Order: sequence, then C-alpha cells, then structure tokens
Amino acid sequence: MVVRLELSDAEVDRIFRALADATRRDILRRTLVGEATVSGLAASYDMSFAAVQKHVAVLEGAGLVDKQIRGRERLVRGNPDTIRRAQALLDAYEQIWRGRIARLDALLAEDD
Repeated sequence: MVVRLELSDAEVDRIFRALADATRRDILRRTLVGEATVSGLAASYDMSFAAVQKHVAVLEGAGLVDKQIRGRERLVRGNPDTIRRAQALLDAYEQIWRGRIARLDALLAEDD
C-alpha cells in the first residue's frame, strides 16, 4: 500500500482539531489497539451513545478512524496511515527547527 504523505491545509486542520479533544484521542488509542463497536466504546465513557457517535464521526471525518457496518454493528478501527502522514508533517517541522538550532549553534561557535 502506498501512503500519500502530503496533507492539504484542510486535512491538517481536521486532524489536529480532532486530536484536540481528550475523548477523541482516547477513542483513537483504543481503536488503534483493536477494532471496537460504537456501543462498546460508548460503554467506556460517561456520556450518551449519541455523543460518542459524534466523536467517532469527527475522527472519521479527519481520516483517523474508519467505520464499517457489519450487520447491526458499527465497527471502528484506527487508521495508522493518517497518523503516519501527520507524523511526517511533524517530522518536517522538527527538521526545520533542528536546522535553525544547528545554524544558531554554528553562528555562536564562530564568535568563540
């Protein structure tokens, strides 16, 4: 499988907006370990089934989870490809930051 690394600004916004909520981060963590039903997820939180469904919908809209219908169940599975793409973006920012620090270190070393 080929993973497209570049993310559009809209995709980045959706991913990080989805990850800004602790409940959604927990749902993502749980569904990366193994798939879960929406009702199984809902049983883990002190909120309504509908509220958990909304959290799952936000994660799904960001591409962080995939939802499949099997019979009467809605199975949710974390999408590691989207996580890899977000990680690649963060890695690129880290490289920019490390480059700036290295240039600053070099500049300061010249003054010695």
